[in-house]
Amino acid sequence: MKRLLFLLPLFLLVTSFSSKELVWTAIGDSITFMNEHPEEAGNRISKGYMSMVTAKLPYIKYINQGHNGWTAAGIAEKIEGLDLQKSDIYSVFLGTNDWWSSRPLGTMDDYHKNNGNGTFYGSYRIIVNKLHALNPQAKIILVTPMQRVDFVYLSNMKNNAWGSYKQKNGQSLAQFANAVNEIGKYEKFKVVDLFNDKQLGLKHLVKYKRLKDPETGSYKNFRYPSFIDIPFDPEKDEHPYPLDAMNLTFDGLHPSDKGYEIISKLFVKAIKAN
Repeated sequence: MKRLLFLLPLFLLVTSFSSKELVWTAIGDSITFMNEHPEEAGNRISKGYMSMVTAKLPYIKYINQGHNGWTAAGIAEKIEGLDLQKSDIYSVFLGTNDWWSSRPLGTMDDYHKNNGNGTFYGSYRIIVNKLHALNPQAKIILVTPMQRVDFVYLSNMKNNAWGSYKQKNGQSLAQFANAVNEIGKYEKFKVVDLFNDKQLGLKHLVKYKRLKDPETGSYKNFRYPSFIDIPFDPEKDEHPYPLDAMNLTFDGLHPSDKGYEIISKLFVKAIKAN
């Protein structure tokens, strides 16, 4: 009985420590923003990666700082007006819009020397400086952009873009992912490397792209990579990703529930790691 009475306070202490609430601020673009806005996905998703992570780790409370269409430059430029809160964990999940908008990548020298917001590396220096100022002891997790196949926006097909299988203005999305990895290694941050995760490879992102066969003029389902050079006319063609085409993304770029589930598991591992 005395032994049980002795162990009880220890048990309560451990339980209290393990359930201590932690605040996580997730900074990102539309992939983060959609967590509270499934209508942006045409209701093809039910929830995003933050909701999935906190369902697995209920002692964490998240703050969504996802901004639709934003780049790292946009976040860095507006960093003082975003009302970022002191948090125990910060994650930064950016890069895909920087690549597509042809922002200069820069070099690690821009990060080391805090050269300003003119390059991707420089933008990350500004963002990291702000997070350190808010809480020097916070855990910072960097997330590489994930690979993407041809993107076609559900509600405006004129908003479309090719995938990361080729460069945009002489830069590859892989270079932006490498930059995030390089910064993470230098700072000793945890990095969730979505770009190089085989689960999220190009061939898994959609089941097919539905396009008019150039030889017959009839619609046909083309799997990656056979659809790469087949023309798509946003003014005349049907949307190339019907519901059945969804796999890890619902539009070639943004994750489906299935894709978010993979991302959430990688986040949980990074959050729990020392």
